[in-house]
Amino acid sequence: MDTRRLLRIFATALGTAGLLVSGCSSGGSAPSASATGSAAPEGLEPYYGQKLRWRDCGVEGFQCTTMKAPLDYGKPEGGDADLAVSRKKATGPGKRIGSLLVNPGGPGGSAIGYLQGYAAIGYPAPVRARYDMVAVDPRGVARSEPVTCLTGKQMDAYTQVDQTPDDDAEITKLNEAFDTFAKGCEKRSGEILPHVSTVETARDMDILRSLLGDEKLHYVGASYGTFLGATYADLYPGRVGRLVLDGAMDPSLPAIDINRDQTAGFEGAFQSFAADCVKQPDCPLGTRSTAGAATALKKLFADLDEEPVPTGETRKLGESLAITGVIAAMYDEAAWPQLREGLAGALRGDGSGLLALADSYYEREPSGKYANLMFANAAVNCLDLAPAFSGPAAVEEALPAFEKASPVFGRGFAWAALNCGSWPVEATGTPHRTEAKGADPIVVVGTTRDPATPYKWAESLAGQLSSGTLLTYEGDGHTAYGRGSDCIDTAINTYLLEGTPPKDGKKCS
Repeated sequence: MDTRRLLRIFATALGTAGLLVSGCSSGGSAPSASATGSAAPEGLEPYYGQKLRWRDCGVEGFQCTTMKAPLDYGKPEGGDADLAVSRKKATGPGKRIGSLLVNPGGPGGSAIGYLQGYAAIGYPAPVRARYDMVAVDPRGVARSEPVTCLTGKQMDAYTQVDQTPDDDAEITKLNEAFDTFAKGCEKRSGEILPHVSTVETARDMDILRSLLGDEKLHYVGASYGTFLGATYADLYPGRVGRLVLDGAMDPSLPAIDINRDQTAGFEGAFQSFAADCVKQPDCPLGTRSTAGAATALKKLFADLDEEPVPTGETRKLGESLAITGVIAAMYDEAAWPQLREGLAGALRGDGSGLLALADSYYEREPSGKYANLMFANAAVNCLDLAPAFSGPAAVEEALPAFEKASPVFGRGFAWAALNCGSWPVEATGTPHRTEAKGADPIVVVGTTRDPATPYKWAESLAGQLSSGTLLTYEGDGHTAYGRGSDCIDTAINTYLLEGTPPKDGKKCS
């Protein structure tokens, strides 16, 4: 598979949930009313007045800098958060429009990694010609005060904990794993942990907008990045420029609904994979029916739960890593051949293929070191929304609904949503409608069979936003821009370059 496309897949792969981490974010505390005006908000003048000092950052064509934001917006005099920023200047030809910020989602995905590895070299040339391509790693992520929770060896153990417990002992072990994870975050990142909400990150983006010299924010956000962009629009509607929200989230939903909707989304994605797989001569799940493929996959998971298989290294492939590997491949149909190979290997006792998919999802390096993606993901999610479940009893009560949503993945997704129940910092956000009254047109993109951000979320967000325009991609996979649809790409490029949004309700395939 093309490595640039693979980076794009896994840059947005978490979308809104990860195995053994909770669902997506929605919330945070709002700024004071003065923050929505044209001038720097009261008390934040030093931050809006700082000067960016750009330098070469060792990647050809890119510049890097560091900006400061208040660690705590409620007490801006109490210390700073240092945030990493990178850009690739507009290449021309054509008149420069401004800066185009990008965010790949997660939460926890490195925006700078996405910029340097994909967006600033893979976005359409006319867009890159007229925008400075810019990214800031959100607070708590990658190069910006990264949240850290576990060592590599501890994370290896964590990712292998049985996430579909069969008895009280396994439930206790899973609960203890969540508790250990949360305590590790508190021990290693206690200062930043209360200050990684989406609202705070959106406020950071406004400081950066000002420092870049742009009157309005132009932005492309994918997956969780749509919630970040919508939050910005709600806080600063008068500063909204051209916003593309691709693979949209619904900020009005509580955590349990988000997790259950996403469970159904992954079931739908698996059904698409299975329908394709049974037509292939090498389908390891049989060649008769999608129902038969689901049964075969569930049997494989059960067998791996009973007896993990070798992978060629010290870690074996058990049920949890296998589920993660399958989930990873649901984000883009380009990964389906790799998944077929991984499943075939696992069935003959070689778990290396599914392990490779799981490691890509978790951003685990061959050395055993993990990026902070999963740590930041939990930190943002658990701060932005109250936990879906307070304890194991609540999960068990909800299991029938989750298993109805997905006979294949339901149990795993239900138990994964328990992780915020152990979180050491109380959530600051609540589900809410996001209207951004008075904002310029905002393009909301939904994919009809998107597993991570179900299509109905895009419909809901576009309906909530006072200036929302819904653009639909009828197809599989997570997000739509840059995935091969000329119709989608042309509509978004026209909007970014000319400011003309597609007609509300436009559909592409």
